[in-house]
Amino acid sequence: MAQINQTNVPDWSALIPVLPQGGPRRRALYAELRRLIESGALPPGAKLPPSRDLATRLGLARGAVVAAFEMLVADGFAEARVGAGTFVAGAVPHVPVVGPVAAPLPEPAALPGDLGLALADRRTLDQFRAILHRQMARPPAAQFAYGDARGDAGLRAEVAEYLRMARGVRCHADQILLTNGTQGALDLIARVVLGPGDAVWVEDPGYPMAKAALCEMRLIPVPVDAQGLDVAAGIIACAGARAAYVTPSHQFPTGVALSMPRRLALLDWAAQAGAWIIEDDYDSEFRHAGPPLTALQGMDGQGRVIYVGTFSKALFPGLRIGYLVLPEALLAPVIALRRRVDRYPPVLAEATLAEFLREGHFASHLRRARRGVRAARDALVAALDGAGFAVQPPEQGLHLLLPLPDGCDDRAMAQAARLQGFGVRALSPMYLAAAQSGLVIGFSGFAPEVMAQAARRGSAVWGVAPYSST
Repeated sequence: MAQINQTNVPDWSALIPVLPQGGPRRRALYAELRRLIESGALPPGAKLPPSRDLATRLGLARGAVVAAFEMLVADGFAEARVGAGTFVAGAVPHVPVVGPVAAPLPEPAALPGDLGLALADRRTLDQFRAILHRQMARPPAAQFAYGDARGDAGLRAEVAEYLRMARGVRCHADQILLTNGTQGALDLIARVVLGPGDAVWVEDPGYPMAKAALCEMRLIPVPVDAQGLDVAAGIIACAGARAAYVTPSHQFPTGVALSMPRRLALLDWAAQAGAWIIEDDYDSEFRHAGPPLTALQGMDGQGRVIYVGTFSKALFPGLRIGYLVLPEALLAPVIALRRRVDRYPPVLAEATLAEFLREGHFASHLRRARRGVRAARDALVAALDGAGFAVQPPEQGLHLLLPLPDGCDDRAMAQAARLQGFGVRALSPMYLAAAQSGLVIGFSGFAPEVMAQAARRGSAVWGVAPYSST
C-alpha cells in the first residue's frame, strides 16, 4: 500500500465544504473543492477524505462525491492513486483570494438637452416587431450563415436608393458597406486610409467622437465660420493633409452649412492633394425648412469623398446600423479589413431594416419624427427666450447652439444645468485651437413639454456674472 504523507492530511473539521442549496450537488462540491485547492487551503499532495466519509458528512449520495472527485482529476486538480485514495495534484495554479469587486458606476440617465437621443415611436416599433416576427417565423438561409462582409444585400440596395433620391449621392449597392454606426465606420476608414501621425483636417469646433476615432492622427484644426470650414485656412495650415473630416450639411456643433464656394474649393483641394474627404452627413434627415441640401459626395467627380451615415438618429441608436459609401478604390481594402476585425454584420437586424425601408415605413416614420423634433425645438427655443436667452431655431438637425458672451464659463454653466436635469454641453471643449464659449443643447428624445420644463429649470440657475471668468 502506498505511504501517505501525514503532514499533507488537512484538518477536515475546518475545511468541510459549504455547499449552496439547489443545483447539481456534484457540481457544487467540485467548485468548492477546486476553490480550496486554488486558494492553497488544500496544498499540493494533500489527501482528500474517502468519498464515503465525505458523503456522510455532507449528506450527499456517495455517487455525487465520486463524480466530483473524477471531475477534479479530469481537470488536473487532483490525481487518483490506486489503493491510496485521491490527492491534490502536485502542481496547480494558486489563485489569491480577492474581495468583492466594486460594481461599475451605472451610465447616467439621459436628460432633456442631451445629444444623440431618439424618441420611441409606437407605430414604428409595432412595424419593426411585425417584420421581425416574419423573419423569425420563416427565416431565410442567410440567417444561418455569416453572409457578406459588406452587409445584407437587400438593405444595401435600399440604402443606395434612399441616398440617391434623398441626398443626391451617386452610388450603387456594391459601394455600400454596412457598419456598427458612425464610430465603426470612422474606425475602418482610419485603419485603411490613414496611418498614425498622418495629418487630418478637422473642423474647429468639431465633433468630439470623430476626434476620438482619429486620435492616432495629427489633427489640424481648421476654423469654421458662417460659411462652414475655411478651406483657405486649412491649406495654409497644412496643404498636404492626408484627409479632411467634415460635416458639410449641418456642421457640428455650430449648425452652419458649407457654402457652395467652400464645397468646390474643398473638392479641388482633395483632387490636387490626393487627399480623402470624410463626409459625415450628420442629422441629414432632419431638415426643418427649405429643400434638403445635396450631399458633398454627389458633387465629387474624382472619387475622393467617403460618405458616412447612420440610422441611429433617424430611428434609434440601439439599432446600431450605419453605412459607408466607398469610392471604388477603397472597396477591396476596407472589405478585407472588415473580414478580419469583426467578420460580418448582424444579418437579422439588417434584413428587418431592409423590409422596413422596402415597405415604405421609413419615409412615414421620418415625417412623424420631423414633426416631433420641430415641436420640441420650438418649445425649447420659447423656454430659453422666456428666460432671457435669445437663440435662433436651427433649420436642420437635432441640436441648437446658444452663444455666450466672452468671459462666461460655459463648463460651469453646463454643470449647473445638469444638476437641474437639463443636459446641455459646453462648447469650448469642442475646440482644438482658440475657444469660444457657448452651450450645445439637443432637442430630440423628449416630448416638447418635458423639454420646455427642463430648459426653464436649467436656465434659471444661469447668469453672466456668476459664471464670468473675468
